[in-house]
Amino acid sequence: MDLQISVFLLFVLFTAGHSLNCNQCPGVSNPCDQIPCPDGLSNCFAATAYAGALGFSSSLVTVKGCAPATCPSGSINLGNIKLSAYCCGTDLCNDKDSPDPIFNTPNGKMCYTCDGQSCSSIMTCSGNEDQCFNATASFGGQTVGVKGCVSKAICDATSLIPNVEGVSCCSGNLCNGAKSVTQSFLFLCCSLISFILLH
Repeated sequence: MDLQISVFLLFVLFTAGHSLNCNQCPGVSNPCDQIPCPDGLSNCFAATAYAGALGFSSSLVTVKGCAPATCPSGSINLGNIKLSAYCCGTDLCNDKDSPDPIFNTPNGKMCYTCDGQSCSSIMTCSGNEDQCFNATASFGGQTVGVKGCVSKAICDATSLIPNVEGVSCCSGNLCNGAKSVTQSFLFLCCSLISFILLH
């Protein structure tokens, strides 16, 4: 029995030096743990999301964990949903929370956003959101139009977000055009929040 424990401890010590360690915080009011990242995850990340959409009470969630090498740093702003995230590649480098996206300073850039009925509302971007974007999200057979402000790094990595298609980004003011939508914006809110909590 002692030999098995000794072999196990040697294995843990030997393999611990070969993997990145990150803080992992699964979400609302949960304590953080320090974990070794599984194979294929070579970055740490921290993300903070604010959601106050469609009459629901507002909430702020901070999540930390391991991420793939393609993990982007930046922010995305859909009006009632805002997310900021950063990625880093050294042991326990995600010890600080990502900045609260509510307090990002407006930068003067303007983009169209969707409010659940149409995509003709205009919003002011903030922080490092240097592009406008269009996308289509699919949930349970329903399609939702999505527009807002985004950092270029986040836009370039949208393939990591499930159920989001047809993403296009542009750099001019109001370059993402206004267009009506008929489905609820709530579906995107739930998907974005669940993506943050599960990754």
